[in-house]
Amino acid sequence: MSEEYYDAELEELRRRKLLELQKRLLEEQRRIQAEQQIQAARKVVLRRILTPEARSRLTNLKLVRPELATQVENYLISLAQAGRINTPVTDEQLKRLLAMIASRKREIRIRRL
Repeated sequence: MSEEYYDAELEELRRRKLLELQKRLLEEQRRIQAEQQIQAARKVVLRRILTPEARSRLTNLKLVRPELATQVENYLISLAQAGRINTPVTDEQLKRLLAMIASRKREIRIRRL
């Protein structure tokens, strides 16, 4: 087999690899855009259902305990979607909700026999 044959085969492999990489990049960009749209929609809903003080508290909580903040956000968004929140949630109401959710923690005990 000639050197030209190997060069052509190598060029074909490079072309396929490049196409595969471009496809992966496009899929990643689409995934990122979808995530950004979801986050933007979440922000709009939270802005609508929380007072500025409550939003500020939730933002601060997100810095310290992001998993708890996400849990509270999800809960509030689900209540809003179900139509169970009529007025904006105040800072005091958010504090009570945080206390309620934080108290749900499971206590793990290890017993030695």
